[in-house]
This record gives sequence, C-alpha cells and structure tokens, in this order.
Amino acid sequence: MAQKTWRVGVAGLGTVGGGLLQFLAERPDFAPAEGRVEVVAVSARSRSRPRTVDISNLAWYDDPVALASAPDVDIFVELIGGSDGPAKAAVETALRLGKPVITANKALLAEHGVELATLAESSGAMLLYEAAVMGGAPAVKMLREAMVGDDVASVSGILNGTCNYILTEMEAGGRAFEDVLSEAQRLGYAEADPTMDVGGFDAAHKVTLLAALAFGCAPSYAAAHVQGINDVELLDIKLAKELGYRIKLVAQASRGPDGVLVRVGPVLAPLDHPLAQANGALNALFIEGTRIGRIFLQGPGAGAGPTAAAVAADIADVMAGGVRPVFQAPAETLRPFAALDPSRSVGKAYIRLLVKDEPGVIAVIAETLAECGVSIDSFLQKPAPDAGGVPIVLTTHATPESVVTDAINRMEKLPAVLERPRLLRIARI
Repeated sequence: MAQKTWRVGVAGLGTVGGGLLQFLAERPDFAPAEGRVEVVAVSARSRSRPRTVDISNLAWYDDPVALASAPDVDIFVELIGGSDGPAKAAVETALRLGKPVITANKALLAEHGVELATLAESSGAMLLYEAAVMGGAPAVKMLREAMVGDDVASVSGILNGTCNYILTEMEAGGRAFEDVLSEAQRLGYAEADPTMDVGGFDAAHKVTLLAALAFGCAPSYAAAHVQGINDVELLDIKLAKELGYRIKLVAQASRGPDGVLVRVGPVLAPLDHPLAQANGALNALFIEGTRIGRIFLQGPGAGAGPTAAAVAADIADVMAGGVRPVFQAPAETLRPFAALDPSRSVGKAYIRLLVKDEPGVIAVIAETLAECGVSIDSFLQKPAPDAGGVPIVLTTHATPESVVTDAINRMEKLPAVLERPRLLRIARI
C-alpha cells in the first residue's frame, strides 16, 4: 500500500518557517507514523525577499486565509504571529474546514484560546502549539500529556530568551540595559520594537498557556501581572550578586485554595539555583506536581532548529491521529480562574535605597521597617559611587507584599532618602 503524503501549507517564512521548510525538504519521512510530509504551498509578506530555502516550486499565496482554505493543503501551519489580524483569520478558516492547525503563536492562543479551542473541537480539527512555549523544549507536551495524571501546583521559569540574553550580558560585561539592548537588536536577538520581549508580555503570553494546561482552566492573559526588565539597573545586578543572587525575568503561575496567581517580573534567584545558571538565550522551567514532584526542563527558547523541531513534532502527532482537548479539558468546560492579588503573596524581598551620607540614616530606615512589620534578613552598604548618595541594600524575611510596599512608600518620604527605593522579589523556587 502506498504511503500517504500529508500536504502542508506554511504561513510565515521567517526564521522558524525557513527552518521548517529546510527540515521537511531533507526529512519528508521523519515521522514515526506511516506517511511522508510535503510542503506544497506557502504565504508570507514578501515573495521576493531573499531566503535560505528555495520556494520557487511551491504554490504562493499572498493571503494566508486563502492558503488555509486551499483544497490541496491537509495541514495548516501558522507562523505569522500576532494575536489578531491575518493570523487569527487564517487559523479560524482552517479550523472551520476541519483542518489540523499547528501554530507557534502564543499571543493568539493566550488571548483567544477558548474561542479557538471551541472552534477546533466542534469541527473535529486538531489545534497543536508545542512551538509556542520554550522553542524545542517540550513544555506544552509535558503539561498536556505527561502530567494529566497529576495535580500541578505551580509552573515557573525563564520563558523569554531575549530578556535572559540581555540580563546575562549586563552582568558579564558590566554594561547598562540600553547598551546591551542595542547590541541584541544589531545581532537579531531583539526586535526593532522590543516591547513585547523586554516588557515581559511575551513571557506573560507563554505562562498564560502553561497555566491553562496546568490547572485545567481557560487562558486568562488579562489576569497576568506583568513587569519587564526595562528598569533593571546594572547596580542592582552587581549588588544582587554580592548577596548571592542573580536577577532573572521569571514567569510564574501558582495555584492556591482561593485561586491562581500568574505573574511575570524580575526576581532574584540564588546563584546555585538552576534558573540562575540558565544563561544566554536559554529557557528553563520548573513544574511542581503533587504526585510526581518537581520536574525541570531547559533548552533553547528560540531559533530555527529548535522551534522548527517543535512544529515537526506536532505534525507527527497529526499524522499519528491522537486527538486531545486543545487545553487540559474540553473547551465547553473551561472557565477563567479566580485571579489572586499579588499584594497578598508572601515572600522575601530585595530593597535598594539611595540615601544621604549622614549619621543616623540606617537607624531611621530600620525603625521605619520595624514599624511596618518588616524584618531585615541581610544588609549591605556600599561606598558612595559619586556625590549623589550612598547605596544601601537589604533583604527581608518572608513578608506580605502589601506590607513591603507600605514600607517602601514610607521610606520614600524620609528626608535622607534621595529617590524611591527599588524593590525586587526574591524567588521562592
């Protein structure tokens, strides 16, 4: 019996799309299931743009929606990006026609996940998205498949390679954020408009998907509390290291008895912790299960090879015919989680102050913290780098975030404090 050929249409021919075309041209019979894969049609913004792969023998579509509905396309792969516009319209078209859809579009799923899952399940189409989180590391499959027999308590990790690269280079080279960001843009690690990455929004989209899979709820991107690395200063990176920590942008979703907390922000991780040791463009993730315990994944979070491999793995799943709910449960049963207020969370904190070089300042700060109910764990005072003031750094014992914020507000008003104190969380990992 002749092997079945699965005809694939690819919308989006950037780094990942080019890597996928190259791989499938070299390995059309890669999948364990019987059959082979052939890319038959593509769509992108520009037909004439120079590319590393030859597309002259493929059907070209200016409109990705037309590609999604093409009768000779069996599997539609969406690599355009963006939560709305052509990407959303093309995915919806393919799903309505009952075609399997594979996407790397975390923003689309984080903001329209339930809607698309409902459409997919009503038409019997598969909607797969392994490449949307952590590139080639199988974070989605781990939660969607391997962890279904467990109750996940939390997921936390480094989900944005651009931010991780910038923070790593700031520490290694002793350079300011703006300098490293400019270099990252020149090297192609950061976009011309880096807001989605450095603002924490890309990581928030990803952890929103992981939270939905981990807790069997609807993706709720609007409920995520997001802070980027824009305000991370080189001074904080240096002082944190002296205290035994490294600053990382960490995305976390944790479940409690009253709801779920989803947040992204810069935190201090102990130097000997795996997250602190994941440098450069690496991604890393902890999954905490009540039965299995703690699982750690690490791998490249982007790039042609790793992300294309994740897309290929989803193509193999389509060929094998295994059908699962798009998230952890049927779409009609998914409900948004009760979002927890981060100010109620309890943890250790890093506080950096810039104060006047005069007697009695430390005593006043300690008294203010004590009045607010904040207990000091460690203390570090550095020589004045210039005439502008003296940096003082302290870490606290575990304290409700609202209490620490109240202390920050009070210390900011002290006559000896020259600017609003800098607050960073210390990771509970």
